[in-house]
Amino acid sequence: MKKHEHTVQGVVPGSIAEEMGVEPGDKLISIDGHVIEDIFDYQFYVEDEELILLIEKPDGEQWELEIEKEADEQLGIEFGEGLMDEYRSCRNRCIFCFIDQMPKGMRDTLYFKDDDSRLSFLQGNYVTLTNMSDHDIQRIINYRLEPINISFQTTNPELRCMMLHNRFAGEALKKVDQLYQGGIEMNGQIVLCKGVNDGEELERSIRDLTGYLPLLRSVSVVPVGLSKYREGLYPLEPFTKEDAKNVLTVIHKWQEKVYAQYGLHFIHAGDEWYLLAEEDVPEEERYDGYLQLENGVGMLRLLLNEFEEGYEALTGDGRREELSLATGKLAYPYLCRMGRKMEEKFPNLKMHVYCIRNDFFGERITVSGLITGQDLMAQLQGQALGSRLLIPCNMLKTDEDVFLDDYTVKEVSDALQVPIHIVKSSGQDLIDAILEQL
Repeated sequence: MKKHEHTVQGVVPGSIAEEMGVEPGDKLISIDGHVIEDIFDYQFYVEDEELILLIEKPDGEQWELEIEKEADEQLGIEFGEGLMDEYRSCRNRCIFCFIDQMPKGMRDTLYFKDDDSRLSFLQGNYVTLTNMSDHDIQRIINYRLEPINISFQTTNPELRCMMLHNRFAGEALKKVDQLYQGGIEMNGQIVLCKGVNDGEELERSIRDLTGYLPLLRSVSVVPVGLSKYREGLYPLEPFTKEDAKNVLTVIHKWQEKVYAQYGLHFIHAGDEWYLLAEEDVPEEERYDGYLQLENGVGMLRLLLNEFEEGYEALTGDGRREELSLATGKLAYPYLCRMGRKMEEKFPNLKMHVYCIRNDFFGERITVSGLITGQDLMAQLQGQALGSRLLIPCNMLKTDEDVFLDDYTVKEVSDALQVPIHIVKSSGQDLIDAILEQL
C-alpha cells in the first residue's frame, strides 16, 4: 500500500502553522486521524474549525497539534506538488493518441500522457476512467469534484477496448453510471476515427449518452488529429469534405432532438468539422455557453463575436501602419475577414494575414496551437511582414516565450528581422494588438 506523507515546502509568515512550530522539511502524516492522499483530502479536512494535525519532524519525532480556527481560515502550509501527489499517467494505448504521433527529440514534458481525474477537475483535462478505482469515484462524489470531463470515444464496450487498447476500457464505462447516480456533472468527448467509431457507432454513442442528461451537460465530437509520424501505428484515414458534412448532419439532427426536450444542444461539433465541410461555424446560441471551448468547440464563433462587438465600438482614423499576422489553416479564413474589416475602418492600415502550413507535424494539422517556430521562419522568410508580426498566444508554451520545437520568440524574431507581438485569445485582444491599444 502506498504510504501517504507530504513534506512541507514552506510556511506562510504569521500563519497558524508558524505559530504551532511547523517548519519546512516537516512531514504531514494525518489530519484528525485521516490519511491525506492529495490536495483534495487536505482541503476537505482543514475546513473544520477544530482539528488535530500529526506532524513528523526530520529527526522522526511526531507532534500532535490541536488547532482551533475559523472555518475558512487556512493553516499556511505550502507543499511542493500542486496535487500533493504524483500525476497519474495513462495506461492506454489509444489508436488515435497524438503523443504517439510526435517525433523524437522534443522536450520530455510533451511525451507525458496524463489520465488523472484530479486534473480533470482542476484543469479541464479529459480522462478515460480506466485509471480510476471505486475509491476514486467515491471521493469525486464525496468532495463534489465537478464537472468531470470524460473521454468516451464510444459507448460500445468491445469497440472501446479496441480503440483504447485496454481490455478494461469497456468495463470502465460503468463508472459513468456511478457518477450519474452520485449527481456529478460531466462533460464528454468523442475523438472520431474514420471507419471505426463514426457512422452507426456515432449514432449509438450519442443515443446512449443522452441517457445521462442533464448531468452530462455536453459532448464534443472532434476529428482525430493525424500527424505525419504514424509509422507502425493503427492505420487511420483522414476525413473528407463529404465525411465532415455527414458528421455535421448527424450532430445537428441530435441537437434539435435534445434541445426540444432539455433546452440544451448537448452534442457539439469541433470547429475543424466546419472548416473541412467548408461551412460557417454556427451562431453563438448553439454552443450552450461554450461548455467545450477548451476542446476547440466554438472558439472561432467566440472570436468572431468578440471581434464584431469591439469593432462596432471603433472610430476609424488615419493612422498608418503595415503589419502582419500568422495563424493556422483553421482560423485563417476568419482572420482574413477580420483583417479586411480593420482595413475598411482604417484606410491607411495594411494587414498581411499568413496561413502557416504545418510542415512539422503534417498538413492535416490545422490548429495554430501546434505551429512551430521553424515553420514560421521557413514560410515567412522574405514575405512582407511590415513593422511587426502578430501571433496567437497558443503557439507558445504557457507563461513562456517558447514554441513547441523549443525555438524562442526572440530567435524567430531575429531570423525574420521583425518584432513579434503575442496576441491574447479574445477578439478584443486582437483589435487591441492591431491598434496597439496596450
